[in-house]
Parts: sequence; C-alpha cells; structure tokens
Amino acid sequence: MFTFFWHFKHYLIEILPVLFIGFLLSGIFYELVPESIVQKYLRKNNFFSLFIIIIIGMILPICCIGCLPMAIGFKQKGVRLGNVLAFLVATPATSVSSVLMTLKFFGFWFTLYLCLSVILLGLLIGMIGNLIELHKDQNFQQQVSSTEFFLQFVPNKTLKQKILSILKYAFVYLPKEIGVEILIGLLLASLISSLNIVKFFVENFLVGIYGYIFSTIFGVLMYICSTASVPLVYALNDQGLGLGPSLVLLILGPLTSYATLMVVTKKFGTKIVVVYLTTTILFSVLSGYIFSLLVGYPLKI
Repeated sequence: MFTFFWHFKHYLIEILPVLFIGFLLSGIFYELVPESIVQKYLRKNNFFSLFIIIIIGMILPICCIGCLPMAIGFKQKGVRLGNVLAFLVATPATSVSSVLMTLKFFGFWFTLYLCLSVILLGLLIGMIGNLIELHKDQNFQQQVSSTEFFLQFVPNKTLKQKILSILKYAFVYLPKEIGVEILIGLLLASLISSLNIVKFFVENFLVGIYGYIFSTIFGVLMYICSTASVPLVYALNDQGLGLGPSLVLLILGPLTSYATLMVVTKKFGTKIVVVYLTTTILFSVLSGYIFSLLVGYPLKI
C-alpha cells in the first residue's frame, strides 16, 4: 500500500504541471484560434492538414496526459477524427527534452529513426481515422451548436471576457469531461507500478522475440512519459534489451496510457480505441524490427 501511494504521489507531481499547461493551452486554442484557421488547415481530410497537426503535436512540450484536453478542444472545434488521433500520437511520443535525451543515450541515427517512425505512425493512424469517421460533419456541427456551454463563445468579447472564457473552458468544462478518466488512469498506473512486474519481465523476456513481447506488454501496461522513458529504456538496453525492442518501448510507453485509452473510448467509442491500440502496437513492433535489421541485429527466437 505504501508503494502504491508513493507511485501515485510521484505520478501526481509529474502530471499536474503538464496537465495544467494542457488545459490552459486548450482553453486558449478554443477561445483565440479563429474558426477560419481551423476550417482551412485542420478540419480538412488531406495530407497537408494531417502533417501540420503532427508537427504541432511534436513541437508542443506536453505528454500524453497533457495533450488529452487539447485533443478534446480540437474535437469541439470540428477537427476530423483522424487528425485528432494523429495529434494524440505525435504529441506524447516526442518532445524537445526527450529527443535531446534520446540523442545523448542512443545516438543520432536511432533518434532520427524514432522521430520518423512517430511521423509515419501519426500519418497512418490519421488516415485510418479519417476513413472511419464516426459522425458526419453536419451531425457533429448540430451536436456542438446545441451544447449550451459553447453559447458563451461569441465574437467581440472584451479582454476580461476572453480570459474568463478561457479559464472556464480549461478548468471547469474539461475537468468535468475527462477528469475521472485521468484519475482512474493514474490509479491503475500506480497499481501496476507497485506490483513490481517490471523485474519479472526483465528477467524472463529480454532475448530475441521475448524482448519484443516484453516491450509490448510493458509499454501497454505502464504509463511512461517520453522524457522519463529514455533513461529507463537505456538501462534496459544496457542490460540486454535489443535496440528494436527498445524502440518499441519508447514509442508504445507514452502512447498507450490508461487515461488516453479511456478518454479515446469515451469521446470516440470502443471501435476507435481498438483501432488506435492495434495500429500503434503493430506499427511499433514492425518499426522496431526493421531498425534491428538495419543495424544488423536480426530477430532470434
């Protein structure tokens, strides 16, 4: 029990600042970004808009928890499903700090390959998401326009009204929408961490194909932000985990937190979360295996 609360406290200390930033950025985005820009660049179902939102996600200094409120903000603005999913992939998988740490621990080519893999995964899941759009744009627009909360977002507001609107959206509406899912995600992550399953898998699944099994299971079960995952994965690599499985863990860890999966389920449905999880796992394993081949470490059973 003590270990559980220690991990939960650790997660809270780590998450609360980025969650605050994510909520605030979402409020600013919703209130200040003109509808015309969203309509022109982010709502469209084309390669350019998908690529732009991936680059935006990779630049933003927030993790998978912090990007959730921004993704909800995109959704409320009418951004297409695939573009939102691409944002959820690109944002937590990379950050300036994580890229610099990966460069330090794993070198230039590994870091470059990781960044390219994240871009390709974002494009892939974005295109899949746009192909299976859940709702027609007309129906979605009717849903948004009928929501009483958003009647406050009208033009010609004073500076004070805009600030109050940003704060209300960021710290009243969004916590009501996804606060419970985030809390449950942190509790589950703390429980998994306190069970000390990491040592068991490290001792049993580090060689050949078992390295990929370990990275897949560990990456899906554990919440690991992109920056914090780098020294952990480097330590595992130093103990014998191959570069391919290491790459899998660096991609999967930040992308498959319980909070992310719960919010995606709530806002987009079970079908989408299955597509999100399946695509992410298969692509990560394939990407890691290809990198192993490129550096001369083929898979051994």
